[in-house]
Amino acid sequence: MEQDHSALKKMRVDDVADSVMTEVPVPATASSMNQQLFWSQWQLLDSILPTGGFAHSYGLEAAMQSRIVNNPEDLRLFLIQAMENVGSLLLPFVYCASNSPDTAAWVKLDQLLEATLTNEVGRKASTSQGSALLRVAASVFTEIQALQDLRKTFLGSTSVSFHHAPIFGLICGLVGFDSETTQRAYMFVTMRDVISAATRLNLIGPLAASVLQHQVAPDAERMVQKWRNRDVSEASQTSPLLDVLQGCHAYMFSRLFCS
Repeated sequence: MEQDHSALKKMRVDDVADSVMTEVPVPATASSMNQQLFWSQWQLLDSILPTGGFAHSYGLEAAMQSRIVNNPEDLRLFLIQAMENVGSLLLPFVYCASNSPDTAAWVKLDQLLEATLTNEVGRKASTSQGSALLRVAASVFTEIQALQDLRKTFLGSTSVSFHHAPIFGLICGLVGFDSETTQRAYMFVTMRDVISAATRLNLIGPLAASVLQHQVAPDAERMVQKWRNRDVSEASQTSPLLDVLQGCHAYMFSRLFCS
């Protein structure tokens, strides 16, 4: 009996080993691809991504030195206006670039935004962040050939300026995000960067910054719903004072941020 039991056990072990050796790789399913998109989305929004966004304050530093923003309540109002401005002016470029992730269409959007932005400080901030984002995205998402071609063809070229909004939309579209997720992600990046700047300017502390981010999240969603899915022909400036403040940044005697 013991010999029969040992022989049966050995046969089972051999069967398991054979099944492991002959196992056929399972192709990637739609579910696994969607899961990978989640990881890519979180990586693009992660503050560790070296795109240079934290070198800019969206005009907050100039607003503080001009005594327009003096306390946390002023900061909250400034942040809401900044998100409104981003929604009305830049979200259409993000939407069009992500909805049609095509190089030719992106070039036209980039050139149009270059002609639209009259604020020199804001324009330089946009192009520096955009070119950095392309370098990082091409280095991270090596499986996307379109990003490699984009970097080889245009990086260092004078035909495009690499403004942040169109290149953000293009990259998200190539990675596989839908246009609504892309627009919401861009609004989140704006909110995150302004609050981060406020923390480093010692306007609020880290805990208060987290509380503020949670409090203004409904406002951010409201801005997305208000300005989403618009064509670039509808892009407009809703807070000209913020544009003026950002333009004054270059004239400040001492400054922590680039813009």
